[in-house]
Amino acid sequence: MASGKKGRARMRATWCIALFAGTAAQVSAQQIVDPAAQELLRQQERERVLREQQEARPDVRLKRAPDDGVERLPTNESPCFRIERIVLDGQAADEFRWSLKAANPRQDPAIGRCLGTDGINLVMKRVQNAVIARGYVTTRVLAAPQDLTGGTLTLSLVPGRVHTARFGDPTSARAAIANAVPARSGDLLNLRDIEQGLENFQRVPTVVADIQIAPAEGQGTGPGESDLAIAWQQRSRVRASLSLDDAGSDATGKLQANGTLSLDNPLGLNELFYVSLGKGVFNGAGKDTDSWTVHYDVPYDYWLFGVTASAYDYSQAVAGAIETYDYSGRSRTAEARIDRLLFRNATIKFGVYGRGWWRQSTSAIDDTEIEVQRRRTAGWEVGLNHRQFLGKVNLDASVAYRRGTGAFDALRAPEELARAFDPSIPLEGTSRMKLIVADAQLTVPFQLGSQRLRYSASWRAQWNRTPLAPQDRFAIGGRFTVRGFDGELTLSGDRGWSLRNDLSLALGGGLETYLGADYGHIGGQSARFQSGDHLAGMSLGLRGGWQHVSLDGFVGAALEKPANFPTDYTTFGFSLSWRY
Repeated sequence: MASGKKGRARMRATWCIALFAGTAAQVSAQQIVDPAAQELLRQQERERVLREQQEARPDVRLKRAPDDGVERLPTNESPCFRIERIVLDGQAADEFRWSLKAANPRQDPAIGRCLGTDGINLVMKRVQNAVIARGYVTTRVLAAPQDLTGGTLTLSLVPGRVHTARFGDPTSARAAIANAVPARSGDLLNLRDIEQGLENFQRVPTVVADIQIAPAEGQGTGPGESDLAIAWQQRSRVRASLSLDDAGSDATGKLQANGTLSLDNPLGLNELFYVSLGKGVFNGAGKDTDSWTVHYDVPYDYWLFGVTASAYDYSQAVAGAIETYDYSGRSRTAEARIDRLLFRNATIKFGVYGRGWWRQSTSAIDDTEIEVQRRRTAGWEVGLNHRQFLGKVNLDASVAYRRGTGAFDALRAPEELARAFDPSIPLEGTSRMKLIVADAQLTVPFQLGSQRLRYSASWRAQWNRTPLAPQDRFAIGGRFTVRGFDGELTLSGDRGWSLRNDLSLALGGGLETYLGADYGHIGGQSARFQSGDHLAGMSLGLRGGWQHVSLDGFVGAALEKPANFPTDYTTFGFSLSWRY
């Protein structure tokens, strides 16, 4: 009896595989379609967009008072003293030797000049401004009365230090200072530490915080010490959102609903926690999707620690020669990630991150697993992040190296097993992948007359060092990659890149219209099975928000595609969301 069930299951699997192969042949004589990979790649893009929205990080840049501009040393002071050396003394002077370079700009050096009172004051001001420019806003540079006949100008440093960080209002004590503000008692007071503290507080969307530098209070205060007085308010610990869009597929359901519940600062550690549930709705019988994502992260000074888990299940009815089969798939992912900000100043933030990940996917026909499609992979990734502010222009960029390993009982990919069975078969993929990924985003707001516009560009790329399994390949074609295509079929390759461009015009009343133009290219060994190697498309849309509701609607069209690459002539899409 059991053997009979297994035989029928094998027959069903054979029919479905033959059906998919036949469909692929009808689509293109060259392109091979893997429905499981297509569905998982589509879900990976949806989850990437969800996480970008839910885990957005604020930027805090505190403005310092501008200096008075370029001043030149006076040339005919009397009396004056020839300055041959400038030295810095005082507590912590060794940590500020670099500031003396500001006294001697190449075009107007102080060394070798005959300086009087005004010239010495300007030298002192230059050094002071250099100290402030690096964020040490309470550290002072002074010139005490001294004998200058020997040619040595001695500047005295009075370091500004943190006495304590405290809440100005007792009701603010629902948040933790220890893991939010990097500065400790006795540390040199630096504006960058205050900015980081504010970002750690305000990374929770329901929190508004401010940090003021106040005179030190209490016993044990010393010269140059200040308190960091923190004002902190949280309007609610709970946020909720609901959304509906048509970003799904015809096979498993176009309409996708999502609900997210967020708990902000639940343990008082300035942490973020959310649960997101997704479901296909109003798609008719034989089409279904279910998904969930859980995320938690907590900051500590310049560190951020986070964990994420997600799941995705889908099913579709496939008409066979004799009967209709239920083709289904499921995937599970988990990751742990650590971020560290290594450097920041008034215009640049530079950091590093590392993460470990695990992923498993299976497919089934009428609840009987297709064992040759079972995949379980794990690995690690290390990367660099860079953010820069050029006036009103924002630039974000990152690059990372991803490596698959045998951790957590990872399985060899089916492509590897096929190669082991027949060495003459070229290796088409591996669970021990080696991959370089990169992305960059540019935002440029500008104005033409009275019209406010914004140009934004998003570039993503990957380069493979090994053949890649279908779920790891770079895919283009659809609203999350190259717009203007319905997303039912994509081009994918071991390596590739895409560029999305948007020009937005503010209409007022919370509305803006945008024009998008995108291009994508794929390459690598697996690209030979595709019907082409590039796509170009455009979109025209309108988006806006009113109170708790936001809407995005667009129309798109393909500009360039392979002749035998099927897609709708015109694509339409929408996304409707409510947030509280």
